[in-house]
Amino acid sequence: MSQPKSNMSAFKRVPVNGGPRRQDILAPLRVAQIVSSKPVLPAEILSAILDYLPVPDLLHFARTSKRMREMVYDDTRWVQRLQLIGCWDEGEARRRAEEALVERLEAQNGLHQEEAKRVGIGVNGANGIVNNAEGLAPPGTTIFDASLAANKQVKRVSAESTDRRSSLDDGFDAIDISPKSQDSTDLLSNRRNTNFAIDIIANARSMRGYARQEYGKIYGALAPFYLDALECKSHTDATVFRTYRDPGQQAKMLSQLIRFARSDISFGWQLREEKLNELVAAFEDAVAREFEQGLDTGDIEGKMRKYAGVLVDLNGGRRAIGRFIDRNPVIVEKQNLGNPLDCINHSVAGGISLQESHAFFSHLSTAFSAQAVIIDRVFPPKVDVVLELLRRVGDEVVADYLTILFDEAHQRNMESYLKAVSGTYEQALQFAKSLQPTQTSGDEFYEALDEIVASAYEPHVDLYLNEELDFFKLRSDTELGNWERQLSEQDASMQSLFMSNVNRQADKRDFLSSFKKVVMMPVNVLPSFGGKSATAKALVNGDSLEAPQLVASQASSRPSTPGIVDASPLGIARTSTPEPPTTELAAKAAIMNSRLEGIRSLFSIEVALNLVHAAKSGIERVAGFTRLEGQLGTDARTQCEAVFVLLLQTLGSRHIKAGFDQAVEHLSNYNPREVSEHSQPGLAPLVTFLELVNVGDLIQQMLDVFYEQELIATKLTDRSDFLDPVVKEKKRFEQMLDERVAAGLNKGIEALMAEVEYICATTQTAEDFNPGASGDANNRVVDIGPSKTAKQIVEVVSSHTKMLVGSTDKNMLDVFNQEVGLRLFAALCKHLKRQRISVDGSIKLIRYARIPLLRLPYTNPSPSSDMNHYFAYIQTLKNQDLLQYFIALRELSQIYLIDPSDAKELATIIADGDRFHGIFGAEEVYEFAERRADWYQVKRRVERAMYGIGCVVM
Repeated sequence: MSQPKSNMSAFKRVPVNGGPRRQDILAPLRVAQIVSSKPVLPAEILSAILDYLPVPDLLHFARTSKRMREMVYDDTRWVQRLQLIGCWDEGEARRRAEEALVERLEAQNGLHQEEAKRVGIGVNGANGIVNNAEGLAPPGTTIFDASLAANKQVKRVSAESTDRRSSLDDGFDAIDISPKSQDSTDLLSNRRNTNFAIDIIANARSMRGYARQEYGKIYGALAPFYLDALECKSHTDATVFRTYRDPGQQAKMLSQLIRFARSDISFGWQLREEKLNELVAAFEDAVAREFEQGLDTGDIEGKMRKYAGVLVDLNGGRRAIGRFIDRNPVIVEKQNLGNPLDCINHSVAGGISLQESHAFFSHLSTAFSAQAVIIDRVFPPKVDVVLELLRRVGDEVVADYLTILFDEAHQRNMESYLKAVSGTYEQALQFAKSLQPTQTSGDEFYEALDEIVASAYEPHVDLYLNEELDFFKLRSDTELGNWERQLSEQDASMQSLFMSNVNRQADKRDFLSSFKKVVMMPVNVLPSFGGKSATAKALVNGDSLEAPQLVASQASSRPSTPGIVDASPLGIARTSTPEPPTTELAAKAAIMNSRLEGIRSLFSIEVALNLVHAAKSGIERVAGFTRLEGQLGTDARTQCEAVFVLLLQTLGSRHIKAGFDQAVEHLSNYNPREVSEHSQPGLAPLVTFLELVNVGDLIQQMLDVFYEQELIATKLTDRSDFLDPVVKEKKRFEQMLDERVAAGLNKGIEALMAEVEYICATTQTAEDFNPGASGDANNRVVDIGPSKTAKQIVEVVSSHTKMLVGSTDKNMLDVFNQEVGLRLFAALCKHLKRQRISVDGSIKLIRYARIPLLRLPYTNPSPSSDMNHYFAYIQTLKNQDLLQYFIALRELSQIYLIDPSDAKELATIIADGDRFHGIFGAEEVYEFAERRADWYQVKRRVERAMYGIGCVVM
């Protein structure tokens, strides 16, 4: 009977000693060691090492393992080499990849359509059976088999892999990288056709995924020549020279070897590159000698043309182009084109003759055109020799000529220097336009010409721009200084001449009193011209005016000392030397005449015109350099603006402003009571000031025309840019002119009203409005019509308001007329309150109106009166607001026509506050009524009717 299993497992085996040991079957596995196949170096370091291996070593390394093969065959590694050669186009590679993707998608769509047609067209949804062309398919047919589709995909991938491996036969797979004793020439003749190797780099394709194959083709074609060139002992022993006999083919192969050597980045590449360059240099020297021989003999169609093409194929023809330009007659014989000093020596003293520089550029254009024809015959179209020659001509011929000319002109005369720089620059641009592009010229021929011209003038532009501004500033200061000095000298000489026999203290004491002995009317410049805008434009452009207009503008309309008119446009009247006066009164009159003439000449349109022409010349010279690109063009544009700003500042601050200030001072010092004769219609200081306003307005219009033509039309500045310095300075000038005109007109109106009050006080007699004041009972109404005072006032005021018509803008003219009218209204009201007016005398004051209960001594109404005369003048101003004041004044004057017996009617008019539209109140009307000659007779009755004085309430 057996024991339980648990008891059996408790026994222990006793080791047996001395018998044969039993071998464990796992012992060999325990003894074996597992060797890891992972590389010790990281993949990044391995990839960097591969970059420095020669191509044969790369192929050996790729055979060590699949992983190494993938690293070596990485497409980016071969793309890098193709990029070093210069035959990889990333754009072409991207385009090919996109086309391949489209073709792949189209192929997949076509495969799916063929699969669908093969399986069937319709599907029976109830039974899940596919219908075929003959009827129902047999039962058990599956619509889609996943395993079948997977097998097809595997087969397609395997086929693509097989095709790809078959494509690797090109390039490296055809190269036997094992050492052989076979001659390299035989190896080359067995590998490739020599004609195919000539264009191997040009025929390389940029295809992603196939960069290794493309590089392999290039390597297989060029590596034998490259390695042979490094090992040959003599240049003549090189395989490339023994394989290709034509110099053109040899140049193309050497050019390809130079590019192929750039992909050799393995250790020692510097030495190999140096060795190859020695071979190429020896070949280039030999070809260059042949080209020079043709150049010496003039063999254009023979050696020059042939070997120029060889050198161009070799390295772009740098050697041939250099030799051709260095020995070109345009550069070698440049002294025959012209002498720059002839521009100065063949001109008048202190000037410059630009005809000589024009001849220089003409000769240069002719000579260069002849060389351009030779270039087209010698060099192939793919190299642009013309521009290279032009750059050398610009640096060594044109630049030298200009430097000598500018330095000499700068030392002799500044104006000649400025004309030389600007004039020759325009001639250089014309020279560039006269050249025609050749067969070898590119699309940017004329742009390159402009750059060449700019490079010749670039060293001189900064100095020229500074000198241009300084010259205009100096000329402006000189012009104004001469003007001021002439006026000062003329005034001093005249005063000395006139007062040579008169006590100067007496003259100083009686200066204002002698004013009454002189009657002068200033010359009004503007009315002599047909139109101010046309005149300003003609003056700016330098056009001559018609002779009658010029004489009329210079002639004086008043008796004065004889004068002669100079021949310059708008020349001021130059007084001839008068005879010294023999009496004190004549001396003082002559001095006053001279000083009033000086007032008229406080600023000169001739000076302004000269400065405008100087600025125009400067800006036109500088404007040519605005066509330069970059900072030079910007600086030239800024300089044009600076010249105009300086013109505005010079004319505004130093000339016009100072003249207006002196004219305003003369107006402020004018006192009509110190003048005894007032028969002339014009107030001399005010007329003079209005003339200055006209001249100032003409100067402003000249500047506006200059601004539009020289800056806006040429796009040198932008009128819409309110931060532009030209726009800001122009507005400042206009504001200054408006302020000075306004200040002068204010003083002028004050002087004009003082003259009006003086006329009223001195010419209005008591008998004008009160015929009975003389005590003669028969003298009631002497004359029917406006009084002498009214006529003179209207004549004086209207003569001044008419002078501003056309000389200032409408807004300022309206303000001036309104201010004159209001102050005239106040002066007339003040004058009426000083008069005694009778019923008979009121006929001269106001025209007869049909008012009831009037008892007049005559039956016919007067044709005119003082009030109607004033009213008619105000109507000419065309100001309705101002006209209401004089309508009210005319109606107010009717209170003097009322008969004394109609005191109630008089009281009604006085108390009617709405009758005068608020212009006159009842109190003021009452003050006017008090000026009736019979007021004290009607006062009680008028006040009783107005206030009820004397009435008793019952």
